[in-house]
Amino acid sequence: MSTATTMDEAPNTTSSEGKKDAPPKTRISRKLLLFVVLAVLLVAGLCYWLYARHYESTDDAQVDGHFAQLSTRVTGTVTYVNPLVENDRYVTAGMLLLELDPRDYQADLEHATATLETKEAAANAAKLQVPITQASAFSQLHLSEAAREQAIESVAAAEADLTAAQARVQQDEAVAGRAERDRVRYAALVEKREISRSFYDARMTDAAATAQTLASDIAAVKAAQQRIAEAKSLVTERAAQVASARTAPQQYSDAVAHESSAQGELDQARADVHTAELNLSYTKIYAPVSGVVGHKTVELGHRIQPGQSLLTVVPLDDIWITANFKETQLRHMHPGQPVTIHVDTFGRDYKGTVEDMAGAAGPLFSLFPPENASGNYVKIVQRFPIRIRIDKGEDPNHDLRPGMSVEATVKVR
Repeated sequence: MSTATTMDEAPNTTSSEGKKDAPPKTRISRKLLLFVVLAVLLVAGLCYWLYARHYESTDDAQVDGHFAQLSTRVTGTVTYVNPLVENDRYVTAGMLLLELDPRDYQADLEHATATLETKEAAANAAKLQVPITQASAFSQLHLSEAAREQAIESVAAAEADLTAAQARVQQDEAVAGRAERDRVRYAALVEKREISRSFYDARMTDAAATAQTLASDIAAVKAAQQRIAEAKSLVTERAAQVASARTAPQQYSDAVAHESSAQGELDQARADVHTAELNLSYTKIYAPVSGVVGHKTVELGHRIQPGQSLLTVVPLDDIWITANFKETQLRHMHPGQPVTIHVDTFGRDYKGTVEDMAGAAGPLFSLFPPENASGNYVKIVQRFPIRIRIDKGEDPNHDLRPGMSVEATVKVR
């Protein structure tokens, strides 16, 4: 019985020993598997690092574009709105979008045109007056100077006549005195009957004639003196005329100034007409670019004011990607590098090119840029907006819209 018990115990001992030898093999297999996994992960990580070091990517990116916000320059009432002008509708450049009531501005244009015609007539008259004033004023000056010289000469002539008349008076006085003395002497002789009566009568006649001649010459002296006075008065009058005529340069200058003033008023009237034409043209609002209408706030009959936003046109022909990269990603980035753009909306990739590098970090363009002068500075990795241009032919149907989220991957090496 004891033998059987011993034999039964022997196999049990053997199996127990086999179980004790099994764990070391399992541990070796697990270590090998772990080593293989680590090796694979290391190789994969190395491969990913080798791949990733050639690319820089960010998901802080979106599609950007221009926004043509349309407003009016004049006040008016909307009298026409193009039926195609609705939100999300496509309009082409040059299309008439809406029109304001033009009647007030048409009346302003007609008034400005009439004023322009009046100013043109006044300017032409002022222009013609310049040579007329020049000719008449300077001619009057020359005539006045000639008349003054003539008056001065007439004074000299009258003075010469006075001198001659005075000389004749002196001569006549001597002749008349001698004739009167002869008459008196002959009167005594005729009373004594020493001479004939006829001889005495002849002497008396001579005395009377010489007396009349003297009186006549005295009257001539007085007339010459009167003429001298009149000639001097005429000289004074002619001098006054010359003084008045010497304003000819001023008259010419005044005419030229009047012409310049009329020309200035004419230019102002032309500017007023041009302004009225512009204001009239502003009553029609056209699409500046081709694009999709958005944020339309204007309706028929609205009273709008200058600068009031009416609608926005988003051009789809000129869009780009704004990708905000960390400053640590810009070491090898420069314009011209190829970019892969993944658009979340469509789940597809587009090709692009780095167009421009940012001039400054994004926060510096904010309304309240950070100020670190206080010394309480915490170093934060900044982001720089990079402009990426989508390659031609990548979006032929203009599916991309500003605001779409994208992921940009730039090949930097």
